[in-house]
Amino acid sequence: MSPEIDENGVPTPATATPSAVIHDDAANAAADPSVSQHHTLKYSLLGPSLTKAGQDSVDQQKVSEVIYNASKGSKFFNNEEARDRNLTEKINRILARKHQLERLDLASDLRRADDYITELELGRDLTQTVVHIDCDAFYAAVEELDRPELREVPMAVGKGVLTTCNYHARKFGCRSGMAGFVAMKLCPQLVCLPLNFEKYTAKAEEIRAIIAEYDPRFESASIDEAYLNITSYCNEHSIGPEEAVAQLRAEVHQKTLITVSAGIAANAKLAKIASNRNKPNGQFRIASDRSTILDFMKTLPTRKVNGIGRVFERELDAIGIKTCGDIYAHRAYLSKLFGEKAAQFLMQCYLGLGRTSIQPAEDYERKSVGTESTFREMSGKTELREKLRHIAEELEKDLERTQYKGRTLVLKVKLHTYEVLTRQIAPPKAVHTAGDLYKYALPMLAKLEKEFPGMKLRLMGLRVTHIVSTKKAGTNFFGLNKRTTSSGSGETVSKSGTSKKGADEEWEVWPEAEFEEAARQERQDEMNDLEALSQEYQEFQGPDHSGRISSPSLTLDQAEAETEKWDCPVCGFSQVADDRAFNSHIDFCLSRGTIKDAVKSTSPVPHILAKPQSKSALGQNPGKRKRGRPPQATQATQAVKRRPFFS
Repeated sequence: MSPEIDENGVPTPATATPSAVIHDDAANAAADPSVSQHHTLKYSLLGPSLTKAGQDSVDQQKVSEVIYNASKGSKFFNNEEARDRNLTEKINRILARKHQLERLDLASDLRRADDYITELELGRDLTQTVVHIDCDAFYAAVEELDRPELREVPMAVGKGVLTTCNYHARKFGCRSGMAGFVAMKLCPQLVCLPLNFEKYTAKAEEIRAIIAEYDPRFESASIDEAYLNITSYCNEHSIGPEEAVAQLRAEVHQKTLITVSAGIAANAKLAKIASNRNKPNGQFRIASDRSTILDFMKTLPTRKVNGIGRVFERELDAIGIKTCGDIYAHRAYLSKLFGEKAAQFLMQCYLGLGRTSIQPAEDYERKSVGTESTFREMSGKTELREKLRHIAEELEKDLERTQYKGRTLVLKVKLHTYEVLTRQIAPPKAVHTAGDLYKYALPMLAKLEKEFPGMKLRLMGLRVTHIVSTKKAGTNFFGLNKRTTSSGSGETVSKSGTSKKGADEEWEVWPEAEFEEAARQERQDEMNDLEALSQEYQEFQGPDHSGRISSPSLTLDQAEAETEKWDCPVCGFSQVADDRAFNSHIDFCLSRGTIKDAVKSTSPVPHILAKPQSKSALGQNPGKRKRGRPPQATQATQAVKRRPFFS
C-alpha cells in the first residue's frame, strides 16, 4: 500500500489515514472478484465529502462501518449496493481492455498524447493570479453568530441531511452530505439546527461586497465560495498576492465576523485545490512556476481534483492511477479506456493546467434551464399530475427570470427503487409557459405510467435544452462579442467573434467544465438519495436493536415510539430516545459548565434576518445562475422542496 503524502511531500504512516486502507480495499475488491464487494461499498458510502477539511484525524473505517450498519436494509443501501456492483463490473471490463491494449503497439497513441502535452505546455499561462475563496463551515458559522455557545460544541445545519458541520462535529466523522440519523450515531451530542437561507444569503452578500473591491468581475461558484483574479489589484496597489489575500481575509472577518480560507495559484483548478490546504481560516499559495506546479501535482491524490468523484477515482485507481503524477505513465491508454475528453482532462491535471479567465456566472453560456423536486413516495395519478403542474410552474418562473425558452423538453423521474429515468420530446415550438411545459410533459409521464404500472416516484424534474434567449436584441454598433465560447470545431472564439488557432493561442477552452459539472451532479444525486433515506428512516422504520434499518413492517404507533425524542434537562435540545446515547449527551453537557449557563440564558430559536430584496444567493444578478446549477429552495422547512444543495 502506497503511503499518503502530506503537503510538504513527506510520507505519512498508513495507520494515520484509515481512509487509505479502505481505499486500497476498494481497489483490491475491484481487481479480485473473490474479495467481498462490501469493501468497495463501504468506501462508496463514505460519501462525496470525504475530502472535506477537518477529517484528517477521523477513523474513516469506523465511520464507514457505522454508515453501513445504519443504512443496511434500506432502499438507499440496496441501490448503492447495485451501483457498486455495476461499477465493479465496469472496472473489470476496463482492466480487460487495458490487458488487451498492453499487447498492442500504441506508439501512435503515445505520440499523439505527447503532442497534446507539448501543445498544452506552449499555452501555459503563469502571468495571472487566481484566488479561490471558501468560507469556513459557512452555514454553521452564520448560526454561531447568533448562538455563540454553539462554537464549542459539535453542531450541524440541516435535519434530514446535514449541509454543514462545524469543525468540532467533523472530529467525530460528521460531514456535509450525511444523513442526520447516521451523524447522531457518530456523535450523540450533535446539535442540529434547521436551514435558514435568508440569513445565509444576507451574510453572503456582505462578503461578496468585500470581494468585489478586489475583483469587480469575481465569479460566484456557490453561496459560500468564489473565484477572483487579483492580478490587476496587485499591480495597481503594488502588493504581493499573499499579502493581498491576507488583507482580504482580515477585512472579511472584521466586517462580517466570518472566517474564510483561500487558495492562490496561477489558475482556477490549482486555486480550488489550494484553498482546502490550510482550513480553517488559512491560505495556501502554489508558486507560479512550472517546476513547483509539477512537483505539487505529482503527489496529489486524484480525488483532490475538482471533477474527479468517487466513480472516476475508483476507475483510475484500478488501472494504477492514484496520484496526478501517475497519469503520465498511462497516457497512451487514457483515450482508449476513458475517451478523448477524459484523456485531455487528465493530462491537464497532470500538468496542473486550468482556466485563468474569471468572470461572473451570468457571462457563461447557459446550456439548459431546469428544476426538480424530491418528495415522499408518491404513486397516485392525480398526485403525480399535480406535482408535474407544480414543477412546470416553477420552471416557468426560472425561464422568465433567466429569459430563455427551450426547443427540447426533458422529464426526469426517480422511482422508489432509486432508478432514474429520463424522457424527452421536441415540441413544435420553443416552450416557456407553464401551460405548454405541462401539456408536452404529460404524455411522457403517461407513457412512463404504462411502462411501469403502479410506479412510485421520489423525484420529478423538468428541464429545457437547446435554449433560445427571449431577451430583446440590442444594437451592437461595433459587432463585438463580449463572451468567449467554444465553436463547434474546437477552436477558440475570440472577443472579436473570430476564431483563432496556433501555438500562441490562449488555452481558455477546457474539457474540465463537464467533469466539474458531473462531480456537482454526483453530489446533488447523493443529497437527493440521502434525503430519501432519512425520510425512509423517519417514516417507517426507526433503529432496531442492531442499529440497522429494517423492513417497513412497524405499525404507526410502533414507528412513533421508535422515533421518540427526549429533551435534555441541561441544554433543552431533543435527543434520540436511547439510554446510552442520551446519557452520553447529558455527560457531555454537564462537563461544560460555562456552555450550560450560556445555553440556559440563550433563546433556542435564532432570529431570522430580513430577506434581501435585490440580490440572489448565487450572484450579483438575481436573474442569473451558474451553469447547470439547480435552483435554490425558498423554504427549508417544507416537506416538499426544490433542491438547495450544492447550487
